[in-house]
Amino acid sequence: MKKSTIIFFTVLGILYNAQNFKTKRGIVSLDGVHVAKISNKSNIYTFMDLSETPMYTMEFIDKSVVDSVRDSYIKLNRVYNRDKTIEMDYISPSAFSGEEKSAVYTSIKGLKVIDNKGINVKNLDEIFKNVPKRKLDSKTKDAYTTRNKIDKLNIEVNKVGEIISNGVPVGYFTNLPVSFGSEDTITDKTFIDIEVYDAKSKYIGKYITTTKQIKTANGKIFTIYREMSGRAALLKFPTYKAIAERMAIMDPNFIKVQEKVIVGDVVKGNAENK
Repeated sequence: MKKSTIIFFTVLGILYNAQNFKTKRGIVSLDGVHVAKISNKSNIYTFMDLSETPMYTMEFIDKSVVDSVRDSYIKLNRVYNRDKTIEMDYISPSAFSGEEKSAVYTSIKGLKVIDNKGINVKNLDEIFKNVPKRKLDSKTKDAYTTRNKIDKLNIEVNKVGEIISNGVPVGYFTNLPVSFGSEDTITDKTFIDIEVYDAKSKYIGKYITTTKQIKTANGKIFTIYREMSGRAALLKFPTYKAIAERMAIMDPNFIKVQEKVIVGDVVKGNAENK
C-alpha cells in the first residue's frame, strides 16, 4: 500500500508540474498563454517571437544510412547568428505526433528554449556552446561504421561491368544482361546468377536474382532490403554498384582502401595493408 501511495503522488506531481502546450494557427501556447510563433516551409520549421522576428529553425532529417537502417534527427540553426548548424536528437509527445508537434515539444521539453516568457535566447546559445551528443543505438552506429567503410572505397562500375575503387580496377561482373547499364537496377529474375571476380579473376561471390541475395565464395549470405517509414522492410532491386559495395564489406580481402602515392609526377594507387 505504501509503495502504491508513493507512485500515485509521484505521477500526480508530474502531472501537476507538467506544462500544457498547444499549437494553433502558428501560435505556440503554454498553459494558455501565447509564447511564440511557428511557420513551416519545405520541411523547415521557423520559430519566431510574438513580434514575428525569426529566432531559430529546425529541419527534420530522415535518411537511409545503409541497407534497412534509417536515421532521423533535426538540424538546429540560429537565425540571428548563423555561424553553425548542429545535428541533434528530437523527442515527440507520442509515436503518432507530426513534425510540427515534435518540433514544439522538443523546443519546450527537450531543449528548453521556449518557456512561459517566450523564446529563451540564453538557453539557445548555451546549446551551441555545449552541443549535446546524439544518442545512437548500436544498430545505427554499426550502420554508420559500414557506411564510412563503403564511402572510403569510392566504388564505381563502368559500362562494361568493370569494378573501380578510387580510380583503380579491382574486379568485374560476369553473366551481365545484353542491356547492361552500370547504374541500372537488377530487375530480371534469371536462373543464371550474376558473378563477381577480383582483378586477378579470383571468384568473389554472386548475386542470386531469384532471391535477391548476395553470396560470397566463403558462404556468407546477405539479403538486400529497403525500409520505408511506417512500413515493414521490403526486398528491393539493387544496382550493380550496391552489389559491389556489399561484396566488399562481406569479403574485406576483395577491395582494400586505395591510398594515392605520388611518385615523381605520377599518381599511383597503393592498396592499404597490402
